[in-house]
Amino acid sequence: MKTTVAWRAAMASDIGVQRSNNEDRVYIDEARGVFLVVDGVGGQVAGEKAAEMAAEIIPRELELLSGSVEDRVRGAITRANNEIHHLSEQNDELRGMACVLTLAMAHDDKITVGHVGDSRLYLLWNGTVKKLTSDHSPVGEREDQGEITELQAMVHPRRNEVFRDVGSRLHEPNDEQFIEIKSLPFHREAAILLCSDGLSDVLRTSEIGAIVDRYEGDPQTVAQMLVDAANAAGGQDNVSVVFVAGPEFLGSASRPMSDARARHAITRMRDDSHPLGGWLGRLAWLVAGMILGAIAWIAVERTIGRPLAARMDSSGQVTHYSVDSADPHGIANALSTARPGDIIDIPSGQYLGPIYLKDAVVLTVRALGSVTIRSDAAAIADAGIAVVAQGIKSGRLSGIHIVSDAGHPLKMGLLVNNSDLAIDEMDVSGATDAAIGITGSSRTTLLNSYIHDNPGYGIRIEQQAAPTLIRNRISENGLQPGLPKPGIQILPQAKPELLNNVIAGNGADNFGPITPEFDAELRRTNLFGIAANPSRAGR
Repeated sequence: MKTTVAWRAAMASDIGVQRSNNEDRVYIDEARGVFLVVDGVGGQVAGEKAAEMAAEIIPRELELLSGSVEDRVRGAITRANNEIHHLSEQNDELRGMACVLTLAMAHDDKITVGHVGDSRLYLLWNGTVKKLTSDHSPVGEREDQGEITELQAMVHPRRNEVFRDVGSRLHEPNDEQFIEIKSLPFHREAAILLCSDGLSDVLRTSEIGAIVDRYEGDPQTVAQMLVDAANAAGGQDNVSVVFVAGPEFLGSASRPMSDARARHAITRMRDDSHPLGGWLGRLAWLVAGMILGAIAWIAVERTIGRPLAARMDSSGQVTHYSVDSADPHGIANALSTARPGDIIDIPSGQYLGPIYLKDAVVLTVRALGSVTIRSDAAAIADAGIAVVAQGIKSGRLSGIHIVSDAGHPLKMGLLVNNSDLAIDEMDVSGATDAAIGITGSSRTTLLNSYIHDNPGYGIRIEQQAAPTLIRNRISENGLQPGLPKPGIQILPQAKPELLNNVIAGNGADNFGPITPEFDAELRRTNLFGIAANPSRAGR
């Protein structure tokens, strides 16, 4: 079936390093927009036969069947299921054979997904890696419900058990608890990845995203890199992937994107009005940061997969809202009408908070450094706070500056409570309590941001919060006379991850009441500077 999106696809499948045969099968038909990954179940010969049958039957039936795309997907998978079951009943050597599979069918700028078992489909869009299929397994279900972490699921002894498969018993196309169907837009700037559990059992979502982020136009390279990474991580099972990239998809770690970020970083450093000690000191920090970055790169890749973009709403539509730059409350007004999945584009301007973020809404600036938010001196609720994230399950805040002045005193730049928010390229200064407060059970990600010249803490992390801080600069905070404060304060029970941050020139060089072991780990994975000279406090 034709699409108006010229996607580029590639597949790769490997036996792995611990198996004697490959029970996986992959299939691509770019002209018809059919992409399929199948993983055999039921023993070496039987599982391989079931996967082989599914990979042959499903494309054939998709061509022969009529009706809606969903009906064709259901019908093709069901036909494969029943033929596999009939053959297994006739042959003792094949008895009990089955497979799990994920099928994506492109049509009319959309993808319809048919899924059974614990193979997976990921959507990669706007820097996000999102698993769109459910794992039909006891362990996968617990992971999807948040009862266990992704890493716990990967090492669970029952991780290979499934309660849905193709072939173990007869089905009708519309049987409940058989085929999971999803539909999503076919975005030009997005990509999808289908894979067997040989990939997802050894690579975390963040690691998968880090590899795909290197995509520069050759899907076969990415597909092979994923397979190679799975084998390097142990290759416990056969590993198979199908990678499909839109014509405008470009990995955020690709050379063109890296070059753009490097130019921005150099510009920001040149414009920095608060150096750590002149040009020589600045150069020393840069060189040290580059060395630390090289050492910590693998660790960064293992963590960076948290969402950094808005998710789509149930209808698959994304709306861009434009903010009225002449209205100090323009951002708040745009948020009042935004729906989950919408993107708010903020033009250059000066705006007032408190701004209350909405779930699954992206706020991004049109030009870095051009949007400033101050607290509203007339505000009653959350006075002195510029931005509030309360109970946000997903969302993104990108590229804003939060500042304080005499007419707009700032207690806290951003308050994050019980929220999984993605923040990048943020600049916060002038807060008397903390530039950023992260509390509750928040699992927020802060990336490439500059937290500086706040009389209070740079970042305060408390309660059960477990944020991830990557490649940020936290400097010259907590310099009140007689009340020196660290750049980052971590209170008991909080479990943050800090990787490749520059933490220097703050009022104190400790992290607060944490264990010596945790302190040592944080100092190992970050660039940590000495406390500021007390004579500079209160300048």
